[in-house]
Amino acid sequence: MSRDDKKKVLYVIGMDHKLERFIKEETNVNPENMIILQRYQPVISHPFDELMRDIIIAVFQENVEEIVVAFADHYHKNTEDILIKVNKNKELKDKIQTLDYLFNNTNPEFPKGTVSEWLQGGKTLMDGVQKTVHIIRHHPLIPSHVKVKELFIKQENEKLSGIV
Repeated sequence: MSRDDKKKVLYVIGMDHKLERFIKEETNVNPENMIILQRYQPVISHPFDELMRDIIIAVFQENVEEIVVAFADHYHKNTEDILIKVNKNKELKDKIQTLDYLFNNTNPEFPKGTVSEWLQGGKTLMDGVQKTVHIIRHHPLIPSHVKVKELFIKQENEKLSGIV
């Protein structure tokens, strides 16, 4: 995967350090022109959330011409375990019930219907990444010349599987 040496590329990735190493070694992007934005999950939950703001700032401050949302097939969200732990905690369970009531009966700025749905995010990380790429591509504050792609890495052979 060769790229123009002068073009700045922003990689939005999860906390997988193997993925960061792989991108640095395999993408042929000059390290001076590579920006890696690392989050727990490379997923935007709302077009005006913190991750989207960071992306917009990077685009304008660093003159980014391409954004790549990258994820690996072995990195699975384990939110079901988190929900089980939260639901075992009576105090948190009570707070979640109160929040769910408020979110369902008032009009707050909340991206999902319930706290549990919000914690879980999308059904799969791939769904979340595809939604994220769509949000970035169509965001009114991202210049039209900025290319937005999705990078999927199969860990079994550590090969780039696809850039969309």
